[in-house]
Order: sequence, then C-alpha cells, then structure tokens
Amino acid sequence: MKKYTSILSFLVLLLLVAFRFYDLVPQTEYAPENFSTEKTLQHIKNIAEKPHFVGSEAHEEVKQYILTQLEEIGLNPEIQKGFTSGDWGNVSYAQNIIAKIEGSGSGKALVLMAHFDSNPHSSLGASDDGVGVAVILEAVRNLVKTQENPKNDIIILFTDGEELGLNGAQLFVDKHPLAKEIGLILNLEARGSGGPSYMLIETNGGNKNLITSFAEAHPQFPVANSLAYSIYKMLPNDTDLTVFREHANIDGFNFAFIDDHFDYHTVNDSYENVDSNTLQHQISYVLPLLDFYKDYDLTTLKSDTDYIYFDIPVFNFVYYPFAWIFPMLIIAFVLFIVLLVVGIKNKTLLFSGIARGFLAFIVCLLLAGALGFFSWQALLKIYPHYQDILHGFTYNGHFYIASFSALSFAICFYVYSRFTSEKAASLLIAPLFFWLLICTAIATYLEGASFFIIPVFGALASLFLLINQKGKKRTPLLFLLFLCVPALWILAPLIQMFPVGLGLKILIASCLLSVLLFGLLLPVFSFYNNKKNYAHLGLLIAVLFFISAHFQSSVSEKRPHPTSLLYVLDVDNQQAQWATYNKVLDFWTAQFIDLKENTSEEKIKFSSKYGTKFTHVASAPVKNIPAPEITIERDSVWNGKRHVTVCVTPQRNVNRLEIFTDNTTIEECSLNGVSFSENFLKRRDDRLLTYYISNNHYSELTLVFDENEKPVLTFYEASNDLLNNPQFSVPSRPKNAIPMPFVLNDAVMIKKTLKL
Repeated sequence: MKKYTSILSFLVLLLLVAFRFYDLVPQTEYAPENFSTEKTLQHIKNIAEKPHFVGSEAHEEVKQYILTQLEEIGLNPEIQKGFTSGDWGNVSYAQNIIAKIEGSGSGKALVLMAHFDSNPHSSLGASDDGVGVAVILEAVRNLVKTQENPKNDIIILFTDGEELGLNGAQLFVDKHPLAKEIGLILNLEARGSGGPSYMLIETNGGNKNLITSFAEAHPQFPVANSLAYSIYKMLPNDTDLTVFREHANIDGFNFAFIDDHFDYHTVNDSYENVDSNTLQHQISYVLPLLDFYKDYDLTTLKSDTDYIYFDIPVFNFVYYPFAWIFPMLIIAFVLFIVLLVVGIKNKTLLFSGIARGFLAFIVCLLLAGALGFFSWQALLKIYPHYQDILHGFTYNGHFYIASFSALSFAICFYVYSRFTSEKAASLLIAPLFFWLLICTAIATYLEGASFFIIPVFGALASLFLLINQKGKKRTPLLFLLFLCVPALWILAPLIQMFPVGLGLKILIASCLLSVLLFGLLLPVFSFYNNKKNYAHLGLLIAVLFFISAHFQSSVSEKRPHPTSLLYVLDVDNQQAQWATYNKVLDFWTAQFIDLKENTSEEKIKFSSKYGTKFTHVASAPVKNIPAPEITIERDSVWNGKRHVTVCVTPQRNVNRLEIFTDNTTIEECSLNGVSFSENFLKRRDDRLLTYYISNNHYSELTLVFDENEKPVLTFYEASNDLLNNPQFSVPSRPKNAIPMPFVLNDAVMIKKTLKL
C-alpha cells in the first residue's frame, strides 16, 4: 500500500458515516414557498405555552385555539365529546376535534391525525404533540389555499386523551360515523424533542401496498426499516393509530421522532427545545404524502404480502418481498461455501488462519459484550442521580454511545493487531460465518431485519476479490471501500438507534453491533499495518467522549434533576406521609424526607407508567383536606350476583381518582357509563381503574360480583396542587430541577377505603 493510503481510507469511512447521519433529516428548510414554517412554529409556541393535559384550564384554551385555526382555514370543525376508556383501564372525558374536506370521489377517506393533549401534569407538549398538530394545520391550510379539489375526503382528526390511554381515538372508533369511511391514516407523534422521524406502519395484514405506495409518493428523507416495524409490533408502545388498526382494521403510517428522549413528558418538552431539522422532517413526510394519497385509491392498500424495506442514501428507499428472505439466505450460504472451498484449494485461505480469525472475532465479541453489559450499571454507580431519569436516556447519552462504540472498535483493532500475519481473506471468514448465523435466526424469528443480508453480500464480494488476488498484487482498496458502504450505511444508524429508542441499558447492543460492523469492514482494516495505532486512537476518542459526558453529567438548569414529592393523607387512620420516587434526594425533597426515619410505604399503592414505586416516605402533619364523599347508591342481589353502585363526589378541586380492590373477582365494572371489557377485568392486578377528572366531575362506579364476596375498595383521590395549596408551604423547585415524569407528582393525595 502506498504511504498514507490507510489513513485516507479511514477518513473516507468516517466521512461516509458522517454523511449517513447528515442525510437522515433535512439540514435546511424543506418546506416549499407556499408552506409557512413561520406559522407552524407560531402554532407550536401557542400550543405549548402551558401544560394542557385533560382537565386543565389550558386544555380548553388549546382546544379553542385549534378550532379557531380550522375556522380561519375555512373549515367547519366539530367536537366529539364523551366518557371513554381504552385498553389501559383509564377513563376520561375526551373531546376530539374533527374537520373534513369533501373530496370529489366516492372512495375511502384519508385522515391526518395528531393528539392535542399533553401529558399530566407538567409537560408543555411542544413536540408531543404540538409539532404534529401544527404541521397538520399548515398542511391543510396549504391544501385549501391551492383550491385543488382532492379526489378523497380529507379528515382532520385531533384526538384527545391520547396520553391517558388513547382514549380519544377509542371514542372516535367506537362512536363516530366517519370511522367507517377511513381508508388510510397519517399519524404524527413524538417520543422526544429531536432526531429523525421514523416511519412505522400499522396494519393487520401485509405491508406490500402500503410500502409500494409510500415509495411512489417519494418523500425525500424517508427513515424507515422493517426491523423497527417488527420490533414495534412486539413492544407495548401503542399510538392512537393502534386503536384504529385493532378495533377497525384501518391501516396507517406513524411518523415519530424519538431522540432527546429526556425531554419527553417533561416541562422541557418546550417550544425552545423543538429541533428545527426534526420539524422540517415531519413536514417533508406530510406534504408529499398528503399530495399523493389525496387522489390515490385507498381501497387498494390491503395486502396479504409483507415486504422488507430500509432507507439508504442514493437509493433512498429499498424494498423487496418477504418471499426473497430464504432464497437470498440460501444464495449467501452457497456463495460462502463455494468461496471457502475455492480459497482453500488455491491456498489463499488457510485453516490455521481461519481458526485464528475465529479466535480473534470471538474475543472481540466477548470483550465488547462484557463492556456493554456492565456499562449502564457502572454508570449508575458513578452517577447515582441517573437513576431518577426514568426515561433511561441521560442528557449526555449520545456521548456514552459514542464512547462505548469507539472503545468497542478500539478493542477490535487491538485484538486484530495481534494477528497481522494472517491474510485478510482468512480473517473475514469468522465474521461472515457469524453474520450468516444471525441472518438465519433473523429469517426465522425477526423477518423484518432480513435486510441485514445486504451487507453480507458486500462482504462476500470482498472475499471473492481477496481470494482471487494474484501474487503480490493487492485488490484496489477503492473497490473494497465501495463494498463496505452497505454495511456502514445500514448498520451505523442502528448503533445509535437502539440505545436512543430503548435506553442506555442496552448499550450492549451498540457494542456488539460495533464489533459486527468491524467484522464486515475487515477487507479494508486488514490491510492496515498499524492497527495498534488505530486502537490507541479509538481509546483516545472513547476517553474524550467519556470526559465530555462527565463534564455534562452534573445537574444544572440545562440538565435538570427530575424530582418528586407527594403528600398522602390516610383519612381512615388520620395519618399523613410525605412520599417521593427519587432514589437520590436533592435539598428540595430532603426538606420533607428524613432518610433516618424508617416509615413503611407498603400500604401506599399507586400506579405509574413503568411500575415505579415510592422510594422514601416520611411522616407528615395531618392537614384538614376535605375527603371525597363516597356513598352507596344501589346495592342489590340478583341471580346470585351482587350489583353495587358507588358514587364518589370530590369535595375539593381534583385531577385524578384511582380505585383498587382486594382479591375479589369483579365480573362487571363500569364508570360513568363506560364499561370495562371482560379481558381487562381478568388480566388486571389490584388496580381496578384510573379516572382523569375534568370539571371536578363525580364518579359513578357500578360493580357486579359474587353475592358471597365482601370486597374492600381503596380510593386514591389526587390533586396536582401541592406547590400552590394554601395549606402547605412547599417552595418552588430550584432552577436545576423539574417535576419527574411518568409518576403522580406535586400532588395532594387522599386515601380512603370502603367495605362493601
């Protein structure tokens, strides 16, 4: 190799990776001249001015704002109201905002959907889902302004109560006549405040026609792959679109961004933290897809065939049938075996070299796997306050991904520096063998990831070139670099995506993927005579990223500590407690929680999104908080079943009521006319239901159970007014703290039991 060739090739690889990430989202304003990004931003700013969760005053203000905007566009919006409950046992009074643009045809309707409620009780909801609402408003304004008459009806649906259990979507599917006219839904969502927006399909059948039509619409920056689709179907991360798919067999696309996950459901989900490139990415989906599907025959989207798909620069969006999975796998195996035999015959492959190649690759996998496996627990030991970031992704999370990935590459370079005498072809056999095993498992258990075979074909082509080298003449490095591009462009984004989407606890995935990617890059790296220097470079980069992460690990106004505090009053026993979910107490929570006090919290049972439990409780003064009035309105026995109706009337302004039962089997249950399914009642634990209260409405609970049972009901009534309740003198949080998300917080809670 000529002098500096290895350095230049390494720089080219880095540039290819950088371009891959650069190409994920629009880097400049995408929106055409007739689309107003300025108005879109103004919508987000207005919507996210205050937390606007169901039951809050700001919720009504945001609803009225959206209605006004739709009317200004020239539409006649309606509001669908009603009590509803999704599959999570959460009841609320939902108010969906609906508008319609009449089409010229008689086919199915296209729906543009986003939810307008924010998460209780502190989230400003700028990204989740102010961005979605704003983009749809301006996309519709843009469509109406063109005065083009679409062939399909366009339904604009801003759902309510999404954050409480997809309640508004359930209400629409169950009770609105337009639900039967829908052919396709475009749903905008968010699980963070930045990063690329991922396209995720929802369908009960095959995705073929959805994928081919999506490609035909030609969005400029598609970020989508069938691996994410397969994983999404296995996880309980439902969206409003899930309700339409499960209960009405309606297909659709989700477009959701998930980076900067630490802002999700917090007060930092603000207008200021909305990423401009991410906003442009959502616009880049909606405009071409709306333009395409408004005239498309939506009755043709159903299919029994599934497609593999993935995005990649240059080709933009690649797809092919699931039917190709095993033929491609078989071809790859045949090529591998043929090349192995040919290489052994012409002595470009040696058994000793292959064996040493397996040793090197397995050592790399074990070392990097151990590094990733223990990384998160080690970080929690070094930085205990990370435990209070329930998202599982810290403010400096990207630095950790970069650090541990660089360290994994450093491990690989160092290990392979011990095997410099081996030929590149011999060293490539082990990674190819492992990749073929992975692709076989994927073809059987995770079909959506079967596009992983594409980089394998690139490596097989490299192996062909390497075993056909004649004499001392080496394969031009440019060819080998070119064959490595699919591996880089397909796998590099996944190294980042997994911890961003699933939390830093799976840094092991990034570490192992780094090794597996290194294996596919061996046709290039094997020609580096100074691998140990690259190992040192990788170690240096890892240390620098870790140091950068350390300097951004402390709590500050930009990286606030999520804190929690509740006042819990047991009116039956006239006892009160302070309670917190924090593992690490700051001085604000420590004012109320005495760690030396050994007070049990076992009797306090209250639900949270991730099953988070109170970590510390301490005795508190008993305050004169008005308890709810609980009365038995009806109690009768019929055919061996006891029918009881209980009315719970708040005596103060409250936001939430949660009801628990003992081990009594509840056969039927309804709240304010909303019945719970038999399936839910069978699979529930001791929590019966949660009611998110609007307008201080009373709760009418009807139960049916065996006449011999004498159940005990426990009621937890909560208001989010701890910091401004005149009976308390709780100071405001310091500027370096925010309310902890995913749990009941800043609440005055009353516990009361009723024996039936």
